[in-house]
Amino acid sequence: MSGDGEQAGMNILMTGASGFIAQTLIPNLLAEGHKLWAWTRSPQHCDYLYGANLNCVAQLNELLNRDDAVHFDAIINLAGEGIADKRWSEARKATLLSSRLDTTAALIRFIEQLDQKPTVLLSGSAIGFYGSHDSDEPLAEDGPINIGFTHELCRRWEEEADKAREYGVRVCLLRTGIVLGKGGALAKMRLPFMMGMGGRVGSGKQWMSWVHIADEVRAIQFLLGNDHCSGAFNLTAPNAVQNLEFTRSFAQSLGRPSFMPLPDVVPKLMLGEGAELLLEGQRVYPKRLLQEGFQFSFEKIEDAFLDLES
Repeated sequence: MSGDGEQAGMNILMTGASGFIAQTLIPNLLAEGHKLWAWTRSPQHCDYLYGANLNCVAQLNELLNRDDAVHFDAIINLAGEGIADKRWSEARKATLLSSRLDTTAALIRFIEQLDQKPTVLLSGSAIGFYGSHDSDEPLAEDGPINIGFTHELCRRWEEEADKAREYGVRVCLLRTGIVLGKGGALAKMRLPFMMGMGGRVGSGKQWMSWVHIADEVRAIQFLLGNDHCSGAFNLTAPNAVQNLEFTRSFAQSLGRPSFMPLPDVVPKLMLGEGAELLLEGQRVYPKRLLQEGFQFSFEKIEDAFLDLES
């Protein structure tokens, strides 16, 4: 057992293996002695990223129709189109939904066909579950909901994953915030800040609930290995910050100024309805993770940025 309770030598099936979080998680899991399989649309890309360390399949049936069929101890479901990658047209919103729901539904059908069920399903979700909030009150896992597209997306995604409970599978729902690492959201922000053109977005008062990539991955491993943990967990650092503090801290870590605000109209033109991801927010608190004894390595935004820029 690892220090966080994780059992070594597990057979783990993953989706989203080429994604930002997985590219840190997978090497960590391999280093712990686990054997990994990835269900992916791009086996060649996964081969490029991980080589022979990861067994890649394009169809789940490939894992069922073999003489040496693998028993999976766990499934980690991180698949889903990037929510802030493109403008939210109706077609784009349909793609965001289907990329999550269809994959998760296929995993549930896969579990149904297995003679020996996995012990646990860790399935992605997001703090968008709570909808947009302008309140300064921290949101725990049982916090109030504001109805909108992000809530509907996450609610349906979680409900699909929860169907695994019908087969005796423990389910953990990963309500992830803004993940800070060398890539992802920060990569998109970096160039304008390096050019001295960074600053707050809109009013700068909107809350940003963030998590360092190292803590995100450690939290996933923690939930993987602690068999009494189930249900929804907020994967965010304990100290959310407002956008003004976030952008100032990021600029400071780069040794750059932060005095050029981005007017509301710019993200609205770029993302349409999706501009709410930048202009609105919610102050999320990881109550259940902390109650379970998980300890964050990066609780303050300035420490996270200093680590990533060191």
